[in-house]
Amino acid sequence: MVNLIAPRKVEAMKVQIDQELCCSSGMCALNVPEIFDQRDEDGVGVVLEPSPPDRLQNAVRHAASLCPSGAITVQDD
Repeated sequence: MVNLIAPRKVEAMKVQIDQELCCSSGMCALNVPEIFDQRDEDGVGVVLEPSPPDRLQNAVRHAASLCPSGAITVQDD
């Protein structure tokens, strides 16, 4: 018997930080340092990898939920 079910498409994720909203709490960088960091001069968050690998996507969503200023945007395409 042949399996005719197509493999499930993996959704691409895009992550951004609104640096004007960022309050420099560091929750993102503490929780997912592979994806987020902070600028040395002011602690504002930066995205190191705007398209996180599948294995980190849940952690990125969690980090976004912890952001006290709501500066992190996670978009699943």
